[in-house]
Amino acid sequence: MTEELKQAGLTENESKIYLALIDLGPSLAGQIARKTGLHRRTVYDTTEMLIQKGLIGYIKENNRKLFQAANPDRLLKIIQEKQSILAPFVQTLEQKYSSTKEKEETNFYKGKEGLKTIFEDQLSSKEILILGASPLAYETLQFYFKWYDKTRKQKHIKARIIAQSREIKKSKIPLSEIRYLPEKYSNPVAVNIYNDKTAIILWAKEPIAILIKNKEIASAYKNYFELMWNTAKSLKK
Repeated sequence: MTEELKQAGLTENESKIYLALIDLGPSLAGQIARKTGLHRRTVYDTTEMLIQKGLIGYIKENNRKLFQAANPDRLLKIIQEKQSILAPFVQTLEQKYSSTKEKEETNFYKGKEGLKTIFEDQLSSKEILILGASPLAYETLQFYFKWYDKTRKQKHIKARIIAQSREIKKSKIPLSEIRYLPEKYSNPVAVNIYNDKTAIILWAKEPIAILIKNKEIASAYKNYFELMWNTAKSLKK
């Protein structure tokens, strides 16, 4: 639970002391020190911080402080307070981000999470053109693509795919039209074109991708895609 509390913004010592008070109930500093293994001075310093955050309180009994944990729902209130403070700041950042976004041309992504960023960006388009679709894509992001294709279908986003392998079949990919290149030309690189963006993806154990936002480049790749589309063949039943 200490890690979860740290995620909520507490330090490690604050987390230890708060959890100790949940277990112990009202306690003296010495009892907290024995429970947590922290030095008594550290306990006093940390309890003061927790008091300021409203996560613990105390009463005086025989001139000694007896500390007690506040209701855990205070943790949620702290997060909500942070969100309300951050909201105007984030809005300002978003405005600045939007004003500079058009200037961005190229981004480099590495790893599975990076690729998910690209595929989720594609869900804002009307059609996705995929040149060189590889079975490695579904091996690398097998479970993710189930969600992705389901979401794409809900948004009515069509896909035209020029595949490198006949293992890739239309029946498995909703709202898609697929044509095939001879397998002798297969390789681990695919190009996804959508809106004014071109994503060049290397499907590997540690996949990498380059996302280029440029209308001229996207248009050139779309023209090349159409040429290859007319050359590629549909799968004969």
